[in-house]
Amino acid sequence: MSAASTDGAPESQVLFEIVDGIGVLTLNNPAKRNAVSAPVLQGLKDRLKDISSNPEVRVVILRATGPVFSSGHDLHELLEGGEPEHAALFHMATEVMEAIRLLPQPVIAQVQGMATAAGCQLVASCDLAVAAESARFATPGVRTGLFCTTPGVALARAVPQKKAMEMLLTGIPISAQEALQFGLVSRVVPDDALAEQTMELARHIAQASSYTLAAGKRGFYRQIGQNYPEAYAAAEQVMTENMQAHDAREGIDAFLTKREPEWRDA
Repeated sequence: MSAASTDGAPESQVLFEIVDGIGVLTLNNPAKRNAVSAPVLQGLKDRLKDISSNPEVRVVILRATGPVFSSGHDLHELLEGGEPEHAALFHMATEVMEAIRLLPQPVIAQVQGMATAAGCQLVASCDLAVAAESARFATPGVRTGLFCTTPGVALARAVPQKKAMEMLLTGIPISAQEALQFGLVSRVVPDDALAEQTMELARHIAQASSYTLAAGKRGFYRQIGQNYPEAYAAAEQVMTENMQAHDAREGIDAFLTKREPEWRDA
């Protein structure tokens, strides 16, 4: 285990530590159901910026303390602000979601309890998501008069369009199994195995070259919204560049000679 870099101050609502090359980001305000407030968004933004240039971090886990993953935006905070504050808050939320997508390292959401509104958006923005069997997911803004329009951007890219619209129009929660069925999460595990199995998945991914992981993640999101000819052209370029890297040649040679690769992460 590496030296922990956790900020354990009581006021810190976003904690971070590195465990065996796994960066663990923890939402740490269970009293407010880990609401995605301005301080939390700023904390996530700052941490993600640091992680992006930290070669020690190979994979990231995004988790939360307490029984709820995240209840979304802090409604009290929304009522206190005016249009400039609202615009700044929603823009910061977008910056955080995009920082997750653009982060070189893969990000895995570890979800327990409820993930609602912007909390559900966080899950949908991560590359992978492991959910406890009892987890639930919802975009219930329509019930309070504030449609989950920005959460819908990530949601509509994670689940089929009509299921996304059903969640957005009704606000009715879906189960972990439904989330798995429709592609919002990648795995559902027993509640008491959530942390262990999420870490196991992260460690498995971390065995790969970080250069290759970053190139693959970048290439995946570049092509996913393109038509077939554009997507293949983009993918060809990424694979050609990837093949010029040391780790591609090293990995192929290691496979052919039946030995463990020695990554340079370049």
